[in-house]
Amino acid sequence: MTREGAADAAARVQHLTGPRGTFDVLPESAEAWRRSGAWQALEAAGREILHLHGYREIRTPIFEHTELFQRGIGEATDVVQKEMYTFQDRGERWLTLRPEGTAPVVRAYLEHHLHAWPQPVKLYYLGPMFRYERPQAGRYRQLHQLGAELLGSADPAADAEMVLIPLQICRRAGLDRVRVRLNSLGCTACRPVFREALREALADLVDALCEACRERYRRNPLRVLDCKEPGCRRHFHRLPAPSDYWCDACREHLAATRAYLDELQAPYELDARLVRGLDYYTRTVFELVAEGLGAQDAVGGGGRYDGLVEQLGGPPTPAVGFALGMDRILMAADRLGSAPEIRPAPEVYVAHVGPEARREAVLLALRLRAGGVAAELDYLGRGLARQLKDAHRRGARYAAVLGEEELRAGTVRVRDMVTGQEELVPRDGVAAWFGGRLGARGGAGA
Repeated sequence: MTREGAADAAARVQHLTGPRGTFDVLPESAEAWRRSGAWQALEAAGREILHLHGYREIRTPIFEHTELFQRGIGEATDVVQKEMYTFQDRGERWLTLRPEGTAPVVRAYLEHHLHAWPQPVKLYYLGPMFRYERPQAGRYRQLHQLGAELLGSADPAADAEMVLIPLQICRRAGLDRVRVRLNSLGCTACRPVFREALREALADLVDALCEACRERYRRNPLRVLDCKEPGCRRHFHRLPAPSDYWCDACREHLAATRAYLDELQAPYELDARLVRGLDYYTRTVFELVAEGLGAQDAVGGGGRYDGLVEQLGGPPTPAVGFALGMDRILMAADRLGSAPEIRPAPEVYVAHVGPEARREAVLLALRLRAGGVAAELDYLGRGLARQLKDAHRRGARYAAVLGEEELRAGTVRVRDMVTGQEELVPRDGVAAWFGGRLGARGGAGA
């Protein structure tokens, strides 16, 4: 390749960047919320809390048949109308990168006959979703969600559980000042009455609404209440609220849900204008909002969707769920100075002096790792002083030093990196020595 050709190739590589609205989660970053440790801590907290509540993990494909989201989310929603990444495969099938997690879970629930399991079925998921939105603080085109679904129960206790679990997860992430906005959209008996009343009230306001809301008015007037445009929202005080049309059953369901939340002192407030952005919701809907995100302060939400399973071809099945935006939780935690900063540190740094000790150092590190001890060693051929400096920089608790003297004596020189004290330990027992002091997990030992 000529010099000019190499320069052109280098220039092309320099211009390769990730798509707009995406980011790389790096082990280290200037922003604490992007550190891999923060992600892992949030994931671990979510899994732990969900397991305590009896939820089991489900993993669905990243792409699904487009019809699933059209039927499940609703043709009139902004997600289906504007935000889905949809494409044809080589078999001319229309597929969509999943924009949310509930419809795929319900599809799997039906396809694999989970309705035959003991009810309710409790499932959770964790992974990327994709929406073609305008990128802004904490809102990306590839977003990451942690969510859960409880299928097979209409009990208000399930609604309360779905509010309380994400609150616990947020608090574990350092968001102590998270509050819940709560509402009910009514059921199939009272919701149509409210929809028509809303349509009538909006009839005189249509010309004052934004273009998107005029289309929402035509397709589904409830979507107007989800608009964030100030020019539209200033008219909302003139519109009826769902609470004006609740039937007795819906009123009692919300009251029972609130009673559980009140008993546990959950921080919530009723919001008569809350509708959420997806058509499958019935009765309970809620959003979690946090400080540190500005106007777009929602970090998650959910609600009840008693008709979705039947809508997708299954038997009548009450269900409720939530989803948390992991990106937004970690951003809010970072802005409040409470984001976890976990930097994995080796428990033992295996250092060596001379080529003869190199092989034994590698084997010792591998044996320690097999026994459950986090061990690191030098890969760059550095001298002992620079290896020990590297051990200190990485935050190692101990350094295990092998040199000619240690090789002859069959020992390892162990240095406490905090106190500086050293001890000679027999090489054939060093893995057990570290295991006893560090509480190592069992494994294939030395």
